[in-house]
Amino acid sequence: MRALHSRLMPRSNWRTPLAILICGGIILTLSLGTRHTFGLYLQPMTLDLNWSRETFALAIAIQNLVYGFATPLTGMIADKWGTARVLIIGALLYALGIVMMAYSTTGPEFGLSAGLLVGIGLSCTGFSPVFGVVGRAFPPEKRTLALAITSSAGSFGQFLMLPYGQTLITHIGWLNALLICAVTILLILPLSTALMEDKKALAHFGGKQSIPEALREAFGHSGFLLLCSGYFVCGFQIMFISVHFPAYLVDQRLPAETGMAALALIGLFNIFGTFLWGWLGHRYTKKYVLAVLYFTRAVAVAIFIALPLSPLSVYLFASTIGFLWLGTVPVTSGLIAQVFGVKYFSTLTGIAFLFHQVGSFIGVWIGGYLFDTTGSYHVVWILTIALGILAALINLPINDRQIVRPVPAPA
Repeated sequence: MRALHSRLMPRSNWRTPLAILICGGIILTLSLGTRHTFGLYLQPMTLDLNWSRETFALAIAIQNLVYGFATPLTGMIADKWGTARVLIIGALLYALGIVMMAYSTTGPEFGLSAGLLVGIGLSCTGFSPVFGVVGRAFPPEKRTLALAITSSAGSFGQFLMLPYGQTLITHIGWLNALLICAVTILLILPLSTALMEDKKALAHFGGKQSIPEALREAFGHSGFLLLCSGYFVCGFQIMFISVHFPAYLVDQRLPAETGMAALALIGLFNIFGTFLWGWLGHRYTKKYVLAVLYFTRAVAVAIFIALPLSPLSVYLFASTIGFLWLGTVPVTSGLIAQVFGVKYFSTLTGIAFLFHQVGSFIGVWIGGYLFDTTGSYHVVWILTIALGILAALINLPINDRQIVRPVPAPA
């Protein structure tokens, strides 16, 4: 097994597992960190362009939906033809989408740019393609920790890019800030060269199972569907908070800087939380780790909305929810690898991520819709709590035993 892992990389000595881990982490830092800054643009763009919040939220919701539906496809392409190509195309589409966001003047234009183009770009530069290479570069006993470290690097992007984005908006305006962010995304292009794999070795990884066979196997496994359903809740919760939380705090007469600082705190504590939850998934039964994580999220939200709102309560909540933010990612991905193997790891994690992004779409859109119709986010907070409890419960009966496939007889 170790020999096969070593043969996956081309002969260039610099493409070591460590180099893959570092470059993959920086790619996620740039891609996901930029994505999390979009909530900062909600107020200035809607005010300047005379849009409703639902107009902005719908485009970001479309982005999450496109991100989700495109991720299984980009995962299949990465598994079959190489992750580096997917990353390059994705970075170019991502940057183009951000530039078009800056010059959008109508809702449909913003939906095309922020929704469609950025969504496709994210699917090519997000967790699924990068995880496929990282998962295959490390042996099973180190895989979950490697995924946790990579996820933590992506979490660092939220901590790094939020102050970066807010500083740009404050000093040069939201339009120029978007243009600078588009240039920043292009740094993914040189980093993608580290994630090239040896195609011949990859073809023999995990036997002769085809993609259709892998899909039939996964969808015939009840545990996979339960795991994906829990991931739906994760997407609903984090994207509702990511997009609407700054505006929610401004509505409660707290300064805009409080919302930015809160999202930055989420990113900071997410770095440590993602690694810790990944480590717990490495040490203990992954489905129970996920159940505890989802339930703890529900408790954290319930306490936050029950207490009087103040900068202190905001920062405490942001730190707590940040610690729980993306801990689901390495544990969910590690559980998929544990049960199904890693030959089509990008494909299967991409399908799980589709469920995550459907939840993201609903969380972002319904937050804007209910605010415009009721003038409050209260109902969405209650829904967030209920879904967290449900996700904790549906992870418990997952069958997490590794699938043993029959070895074909020699001809």
